[in-house]
Amino acid sequence: MTLEEMVEIAHPQQPHCPTILLLDISGSMTIGDKISQLNSGIKAFKEEIETDDLARKRVDIAVITFGKKVEVVSDFTSVEDFNPPELVADGLTPMGDAIKKSLEILESRKEEYKKEGIDYYRPWIFLITDGEPTDMEEGDEKWEEVISAIHTGEKDGKFLFFGVGVDSADMETLKKISPPGRTPIKLKENHFKEMFMWLSKSQAKVSASNMGEQVILDDPLGMNGWGEIPTI
Repeated sequence: MTLEEMVEIAHPQQPHCPTILLLDISGSMTIGDKISQLNSGIKAFKEEIETDDLARKRVDIAVITFGKKVEVVSDFTSVEDFNPPELVADGLTPMGDAIKKSLEILESRKEEYKKEGIDYYRPWIFLITDGEPTDMEEGDEKWEEVISAIHTGEKDGKFLFFGVGVDSADMETLKKISPPGRTPIKLKENHFKEMFMWLSKSQAKVSASNMGEQVILDDPLGMNGWGEIPTI
């Protein structure tokens, strides 16, 4: 194994919970100061998780953005080593390619855990968007590929996919993308911080659970379908 192939994972004696923040930073995110609130929310997410000793050791975070392009802004790292990015909104909404990239880096991370003999909880993919995909539409080849990957992956226990729509997000499209049984939520205006606080508390609950245990989450914004999740 070359030096480039070696990945150092913090706290290898602990089971890990890989979490991908899949973030829309298209030009419309400048409207109403949404991008600034998103940046603040990510910082609050890190700060909150760091207050929980177990979650701090077990939650691994990656950030993928999609706007002008799809970019892995931060590959998987421990909460301690995670530096919240200062995101800038621009471009369209290549959501399909972003979802595909998230599944790609997630599989790579799982392989790294396996090589190091590290147990892991079922990974989370947390998508936030204020629009609709501009690189795929219902019925085309990429749409079918992405929908199949999400729905099959969730059904097969490969990950948990959560969808959040903000502002003028196309909730019907987001519902079709999201796995059956987990309704995407429409975020109330200016409630980014509250959403990330919910996410950090949920991650803390998962991190404190035993492998294979069902975890009861607080129901975000009163919506149904997110109340109970498996951990492996």
